[in-house]
This record gives sequence, C-alpha cells and structure tokens, in this order.
Amino acid sequence: MTDLSNFDPNSVGNPNNNVFGLPFSENDARLVILPIPWEVTVSYNAGTARAPDHIFTASLQVDLYDPDFKDAWQQGFFMRTPDKKILTKSDYLRKEAELYINFIAQGEKVESNKFMTKTLKEINQGSVFLNDWVFEQTSDLLKKGKLVALLGGDHSTPLGFFKAIADKYDNYGILQIDAHCDLRNAYEGFNFSHASIMYNALEQVQSLSKLVQVGIRDYCEEELDFINNSKGKVVTYFDKDIKTRQYEGETWKNIVDEIVNHLPQHVFISFDIDGLDPKLCPHTGTPVQGGFETEQVFYLLNKVFKSGKKIIGFDLNEVGVSNNEWDENVGARVLYKLCNLLTASNPINE
Repeated sequence: MTDLSNFDPNSVGNPNNNVFGLPFSENDARLVILPIPWEVTVSYNAGTARAPDHIFTASLQVDLYDPDFKDAWQQGFFMRTPDKKILTKSDYLRKEAELYINFIAQGEKVESNKFMTKTLKEINQGSVFLNDWVFEQTSDLLKKGKLVALLGGDHSTPLGFFKAIADKYDNYGILQIDAHCDLRNAYEGFNFSHASIMYNALEQVQSLSKLVQVGIRDYCEEELDFINNSKGKVVTYFDKDIKTRQYEGETWKNIVDEIVNHLPQHVFISFDIDGLDPKLCPHTGTPVQGGFETEQVFYLLNKVFKSGKKIIGFDLNEVGVSNNEWDENVGARVLYKLCNLLTASNPINE
C-alpha cells in the first residue's frame, strides 16, 4: 500500500511522482491509464499520438479536490509510460498514410498502383497489430483486478479494449461523446480508421448491446442510414437537435435523463475530445463548430453515475498538442474527472 501520510494533496504537483502528481506505483494503484501513442489514420490535424506525454505534464497542474468525488484519487491512479515502439510504428505508418491520402485525393485508383496497394495493406496490417496489442495489454490489467482507462491517440485506439472488456461483461453499452458518428466502413480504405471505430465495435464485439452517441454534428448519409437501420441499437443525439430542444425551452436535465434511460446497466464511456466546443480543443484531429462545454458533459456523466448504472471503463482520445498547452490542460482535467468517475462507480467492497 502507498503511504499517503507525507503526501500533501494541496501542494503543487510533484514531477517525480506519477500522473496528477500522485505517488502511486502501478502495483498499488487501483486504476491504470494505458497511453496509446497512435494516429495513423487521422484525416486532418496530426499530433494526437504525442498527447499522452503532454497531458501527463499538464496533469501536474490539476487540483485534486473534486467536489463530486472528493477522495477518489486516494485509491490510486497510475499512468504507464507511452510505448516507444508503438509511437515509432505510428510515425512510420502515418507518413505512409499521408502519401496514400494525397494519392487518392487526386482521384487516382489504388488498385492500379502497386506501391499504393502495398502501402494500404501495410497500414491495415499495422492497425491489426495495434488492436491486438491493446487487447493484450488491457486484458492483462483487467485480469489483475485493475480498473482500466485508455488515453489516445486517435479514436481508432480502443477497439482492442472494447473486446477485452467484453470478456468481463457479456452485455454492455457505449456512451460516445463525439462530434462524429465514426460509423463509416473502412474510411479511405483504412479498415480500422478513426472514422470507423464504432462501426467496427458494433460489427466485432457481440457483447456490445447499445451505442448511445451524444453531440454528433458532422456525419455522412451512409452513417445516418446505418443508425436508422440499427433497429434501435444505435441511438444518436445530434448536436443540432439537442440545441433546438433547448432553444424551445426544454432543459438539459430532461434531455440527459432521456439519454441515460437508453443506456444498459454496464456503461463504457468513449470520449472524443472534439465532442466539446472547439474553443476547448482547437488542435484536435478534426475540429467542428458547435459542441459542449465541459460542465455539460460532466453533468451527463454524473447523471449516469447517480442513476445506479455501472461505468466499467473509458477512453479519452483526439486531444491535440498545442504551443500554449491549452488542449492538453483541458484534456488533463477531463481525464481526471473520468478517473474519479470510474473509481467511484466501482466501490472496493463490491
């Protein structure tokens, strides 16, 4: 057990300690954050692969007092060091992906170019490797009795985690905070694109019984058809519809209560930072105008917790890297709230 008798939670974060300046080892921490420095298939801005390191640094500025979950940190949060081999593989394949994306953007046919055909195959194989690696890492942590969180990277990263948690819970739902549906099938030819994460989850994870999407405001007709043909398995709250209901006098509380009622008992939170207003995440991979304030999302998450539903894991993805570290500071505070929420939702005496 970690001795907290000499630890001052009111002091400045100690850079010699771990995330949020907390003095826990992985063995002693109840919750382990797995960073995934991967952004091979991003469509617009790059930089998210290096977000975990930047968020770690920014986390030292986060005050530990959370009025919603005052002492959750005392159970221990620990963040692993990002795996350099994963980052190196991501950097290499990202350069390959940029060449490929530029090629198809010119209207060229991939199948007529041997180099591009080979490039696409290599990228897809790299994504399979990443998915398997994430599955192995998260499965191992879950078997050790840890609460597990994933920190990306782009939004393609949690598929292996979705599969690992399905081995523990045979029926669960995902609450997705996002500007995008991520329901495209092999976007740009990438089988495991960040724009396909929820499509792949629904296709490959049998235990996933419900997907509730909130804040969506950038999507294609193919994705809308997918939602409409899902027979209620996918429930989407579009940003435009949420705001229209509020403009016409409906409260956020009423809308949130409705969202929560769609969720099953076990809930995984998948948080793409671009679900927030881009003033809070201007360097995210694909920023879109509109979106939420952080407190709106925190209100929703707290309502999920207070409803008695159990939060079983989370991922936080698409945090950008900026010169003034604004994105990283927002990301660190979102991460801290999610860590507190996951810990509080899983009492030790359960």
